Amino acid sequence: MSVQAGTFSIVAADPATGEVGCAVQSRYFAIGAVTPWVRAGVGAVATQAMGVVARNGGRVLDGLAANAEPAVAIDQALADDRGRELRQIGAVAADGRAAAFTGRECVEWAGHLVEHGFAVQGNMLANADVLPAMRRVFVEIAGPLPERMMAALEAGQAAGGDRRGQQAAALVVEQLGAAERSREGIDRICDLRVDDHPEPIVELRRLLTLWRRWQAERHA
Repeated sequence: MSVQAGTFSIVAADPATGEVGCAVQSRYFAIGAVTPWVRAGVGAVATQAMGVVARNGGRVLDGLAANAEPAVAIDQALADDRGRELRQIGAVAADGRAAAFTGRECVEWAGHLVEHGFAVQGNMLANADVLPAMRRVFVEIAGPLPERMMAALEAGQAAGGDRRGQQAAALVVEQLGAAERSREGIDRICDLRVDDHPEPIVELRRLLTLWRRWQAERHA
């Protein structure tokens, strides 16, 4: 049986800072373990919808690393996937090129919006207003990439979100060159997950605020 993973997400890049990231919410336990795929200097990918098929995330990143256009990288990843019409993928390259795919058999409401620098996508949504709300907030507000993606999730939820409700959320950001400044020696600067919570986006916002304070203290 395929797993129904009604989900909304954003993948985004900030070429000025070298940051790439993915933020996601779903009525699906531990969605952060399967949807976000992020690689510093390469891009970010969200894999979702029926069956999830997380391996497609790595395949798309490999395509982006080979300098394929995001749409081509998605097509290549899905080339041998018999269930491709049940899949949904959003991808953004580190330079801002973006693309998304929503299979014809994804559960309504399903779709995506793509602009330079980001893509928002969702399936099994409450209505068609969710993605435009995410897009509008991400474009209009200023600030660091993690906060802008967080605000996009909040806007999507306020517009209706996953029609089945809430359960899990995640926000992952990597930055090219961060490993050189990190005590851990990794490019992943933000990796926050809420696996099971009645209000996962509210909890994710709390964690993001704590993370920002922690970042300020450790670099003081």
